[in-house]
Amino acid sequence: MRFVKDEVNTTPIEDTVFAVVKKAKAAIAELGEDRVINATIGSLYDEDEKLVAFETVFHHYDEITKETKAAYAASFTGNDDFREQVYNWVCQNHKLNLKHRVIATPGGTGAVSLCFNELLDEGQTAIIPEIAWGSYALMAEMHNLKIARYSLFKDNHFDMESFQKTCLKVLDEQNKLMVVINDPCHNPTGYSLSIQEWETIIQFLNECGEKAPVVLLNDIAYIDYAYDCQHSRDYLKTLESMSEHVMCVIAFSCSKTLTSYGLRCGAALALSASEEAVRSVEIVFEKTARALWSNIPNAAMDNFTYVTSVDKDAYLAEKAKYVALLKQRSEVFLKEAEEVNLPVYPYKEGFFITVAVPDNSLRDLYHEALMKEQIYTVKVNHGIRVAVCSLSVKHCYGLAERMKDIWDQIKGA
Repeated sequence: MRFVKDEVNTTPIEDTVFAVVKKAKAAIAELGEDRVINATIGSLYDEDEKLVAFETVFHHYDEITKETKAAYAASFTGNDDFREQVYNWVCQNHKLNLKHRVIATPGGTGAVSLCFNELLDEGQTAIIPEIAWGSYALMAEMHNLKIARYSLFKDNHFDMESFQKTCLKVLDEQNKLMVVINDPCHNPTGYSLSIQEWETIIQFLNECGEKAPVVLLNDIAYIDYAYDCQHSRDYLKTLESMSEHVMCVIAFSCSKTLTSYGLRCGAALALSASEEAVRSVEIVFEKTARALWSNIPNAAMDNFTYVTSVDKDAYLAEKAKYVALLKQRSEVFLKEAEEVNLPVYPYKEGFFITVAVPDNSLRDLYHEALMKEQIYTVKVNHGIRVAVCSLSVKHCYGLAERMKDIWDQIKGA
């Protein structure tokens, strides 16, 4: 007897990340922190390997009245001041000559999910990177979409040729494109596109738009941990050349920006040359929000608005210390990886570095071998993700050499 809809996949979800995290924690409990490398956790941790919760964020959150915390949001699309501040924060000093709408969502995940849920029809194909956050594929599956993957890298740069070929192939098969990019600070490789790469992408999507509507979904979950945060939004100016047949939806995560992962606060920002286009997306997203989650935490929106406006300078100063720490950790690992010839995908900034293992069967063997040596990482397509966001500098030293020794053993077996 089947009670769920016929089209849905009922195979249980295999959450490999949390399974490995559990193993790592068990190993630490048995052997102690000094003998275990836990490079699994995708949240920001300090040098004592404790979860970071910004003082500037949670001091104000604690001062929010219980009535505000208990209250519904003003609208299913979010509080007006929050929506305005999301736009200001995402764009910062870039005054875009584009129409826009902002819809509050439960984390950046909610924004991405809205796009998969509402911008393609069942049976159509979404285009995602070959190396990507696993939930993109899961969302597609749950909304009865197909996926096409473009190769992410060629010669240590964005594989523009694969990106374009994948888009054109899908465009031959359906009357709409939805393309996912995760930039800057790509999860899980840490790559960030250059302005020139962005210009080429937009020019190409405009050409595709002459045949069918195009949606560019850019997931900017980690943007506020870019090493040159002042220029992390510069790519936005390339969007101004989008034709009326192309729309960009930016998925923003307050949860990541404010180290408030459990508060589930984010937003979808729709940008287009067409007022009619952004309004139509807003209407559909608002109705979907009402149907799925009703509204997001009122106090989380209040807190984001305050911290990023009234207390902005103090917040930025606190965050800068941790961005510098991320940079230090990544530099240690990458320098040593280069010295021992451990292959990694091109990294520029962000939470994660990924060791390149194009053969997934070899990757599986490598992952198991690493765990036997008390090195806990996360498997991704064609690679092994190392979470420098939660790995202390102390544990970064010597890690690449150990991983290379184990890799050589696997290849020689």
